[in-house]
Amino acid sequence: MKMISKPAPPAGFPALRVLILVTGLALAACAWYAFAHWLHRDSDVTWFPPTSSCNLHAAPCTATLGDVGRITLNVQANGRIDALEILPLEVEVDGLTATQVEVDFIGRDMDLGLHRFALSADAPGHFQGQGQVGICTQNVMPWRARVILQTAEGKVGSWFDFDVIRS
Repeated sequence: MKMISKPAPPAGFPALRVLILVTGLALAACAWYAFAHWLHRDSDVTWFPPTSSCNLHAAPCTATLGDVGRITLNVQANGRIDALEILPLEVEVDGLTATQVEVDFIGRDMDLGLHRFALSADAPGHFQGQGQVGICTQNVMPWRARVILQTAEGKVGSWFDFDVIRS
């Protein structure tokens, strides 16, 4: 009787499995980046730069949307916007009719994820809701509050810059 022995498993580092794993992780990272970019797309928004500087920590900020209207964003922060704190948000719309209002908090210097909050209409031209700024990874994090209005003519918006100091 002849004995047949099984071949020994290949010795050494399983390079092929590691390369497959690294390739899979790279593809997942690329897919996440593409999906995050798609969520942040704002090419369909007509942006109007803020007309004046303001301190969103202490007072409402107002921007003129060309010659069609004006928006005012009020973040009720009791003098300081802090990371991870639930913030009451109010948007007043004058001069145009908005069917939907959203507020985005985005990092000005780095991608900090999607922080988009839909507000509800409680009166004509007045929208309210809650939002939250993400966690700070630096001592001072530069943020931008973008207000986006859905109107019959399309999306319009403006932004207000502010900094959050890590506590």
